[in-house]
Amino acid sequence: MARERPARAPEQALGMVETIGLVGAVEAADAGTKAAEVRLLGREYADAGLVTVYFAGAVAAVKAAVDAGAAAAQRVGQLVSTHVIPRPHPDTDAAVDAEVGPAASPSAALQEERRRLRATRRPTAAALAPREPGLFAPPRTPGTLPPQSELETMRVIDLRQLARELADFPLHGREISRAGRSELLHAFEAYRNR
Repeated sequence: MARERPARAPEQALGMVETIGLVGAVEAADAGTKAAEVRLLGREYADAGLVTVYFAGAVAAVKAAVDAGAAAAQRVGQLVSTHVIPRPHPDTDAAVDAEVGPAASPSAALQEERRRLRATRRPTAAALAPREPGLFAPPRTPGTLPPQSELETMRVIDLRQLARELADFPLHGREISRAGRSELLHAFEAYRNR
């Protein structure tokens, strides 16, 4: 038998403010919670620095909180989008990792998953330890380059990394970043033939 969800007050709404970067999200959350009687459900990170802040409460209060949060995030120059869902369907709760109803608490499985993810992202002590001078490899010379046939099979990102390691490489800085495979291969050939 399916688990029955607690009844949601009909005036509940879900509001979202999406920003680029944490600063805009913090501004939006602060302004939104100060502007109206809403609950801050939390925030969600996505790729490319997108952060979404979630509010819950009465429809009018959530609308006011989202408007205030959007204005604050816009002042910082970080606003991407906003949206208010009045009286969302109960299944919407799963999409935002929390219930919009009165007794919101993440499940034990969700808390364990978050704990596990945080533990895997922590850098090791070896990674944080300062490196001793002399551990870095000397700059490559034309004689230590991989053969041209191997260069042709390398990924473009690896070719760019190798180009940055070479002293006196024909391309510099952004030229390397903007160069495509064929341009990089021609530059490696010119570097080898000097």
